[in-house]
Amino acid sequence: MRKTISIILLLLLTTYNVSFADNLNLSGEGAILIDGETGQILYEKNSHMQLQPASTTKIMTGILAIENGNMDDIATIDQEIVNLTDGSHIALEPDEQIRFEDLLNALLIESANDAALAIAKHISGSIDEFVKLMNTKAKEIGALNTNFVNPNGLTADNHVTTAYDLSLMAKYAMENDAFRKIVCNYTYTIPVTNKKSETRYLKSANKLLYSTQKINVDGKIVPIKYEGINGVKTGYTVAAQNCLVASAERGNQKLIAVSLKANGREVYSDIHKLLNYGFNNYEKVNIAFKDQFIDNINIIDGQNPSVAGILKDNLSVSLPKGSIDKIDKKVFIDENIEAPIKKGQALGKVEYYLQGQLLGQSDIISTIDVEKNPTANIIDKIFSKWYVLVIALLIITRIASIARHKQRKKRRNSLYRVHDPLR
Repeated sequence: MRKTISIILLLLLTTYNVSFADNLNLSGEGAILIDGETGQILYEKNSHMQLQPASTTKIMTGILAIENGNMDDIATIDQEIVNLTDGSHIALEPDEQIRFEDLLNALLIESANDAALAIAKHISGSIDEFVKLMNTKAKEIGALNTNFVNPNGLTADNHVTTAYDLSLMAKYAMENDAFRKIVCNYTYTIPVTNKKSETRYLKSANKLLYSTQKINVDGKIVPIKYEGINGVKTGYTVAAQNCLVASAERGNQKLIAVSLKANGREVYSDIHKLLNYGFNNYEKVNIAFKDQFIDNINIIDGQNPSVAGILKDNLSVSLPKGSIDKIDKKVFIDENIEAPIKKGQALGKVEYYLQGQLLGQSDIISTIDVEKNPTANIIDKIFSKWYVLVIALLIITRIASIARHKQRKKRRNSLYRVHDPLR
């Protein structure tokens, strides 16, 4: 429970929405466009609506295959894998031995459902155990509205995700070199095996990578192939309709677009519209710079009365073009900062806003160590023993009171002896 709460808080702090777009007239019921590096939401449509993901499920299967598998392993296919296979496949046979790396490429390029099952069993020993791993990983990434039932995306009750969750999974996956190198390709060759005497030639269904077929994008007829595309995954079932998660890079901009439950080839039009909107209207800008001076910050009881506060990190965000001069910043310095403090210790933060929307934040840190003032240490030590001092003072006061009382009594007795007439 605590881990889930931490993930939610992290997402609230790091995923900002800076969309100023009108309706893009998308076919997909759920869609999103994010900055592929920061996760900023640049556009969304029903982005948290739970929908069937079809074979975009294989993004998660691919992540786990890379993180938990060995590319040089040889996987052995069993009868269960063959029996459960439906839809797209590479005709795996019982007792066939095939390299794990070939299964991974078949998964992500050919979208082979039998390869997904084979990977699941090879890693976890059973498909059910692998699915548990998928759901655990989804939560770790922050995909909190996702529930997987199988590793290939075939239609099943409660096998759901959202456009937002898929964008998080794709962002995470595209940060992995091995994953990125596979999904940017649209062909792959599997050599002969102990059961197959012919080479298997695979081809991706992601036409954004290669197709010259034409689509209508906002009244313009253009090829499906999109400049800068470098992944990631298509999907289709009758229940899910057409689904597509795409990654594209131009210059210093990296974008991830998702369209779920779209009609036919309009899913490609959706991705074009989303990516066009991002590249045409946003630019990647550094709005904060590491080591940038912010202010001299007072230190209580320090050998130095103040310290220079600087920014801990660069902050790069996607901004609507021409809006960098409209950014507002708010500086927050922690109250009652007491020595000692360490170099690099956070002393506050700076938040950056555009039209009232939070873009991001960067910590303010100390440039040096600041030791506690020795005089302050002595005073602290004295006051840390205040209760001892109070008790000692009470005892001394009581002793002095008793002594004074005895002295007065002695004087009275002496007077009585002097004036006694019988003496």
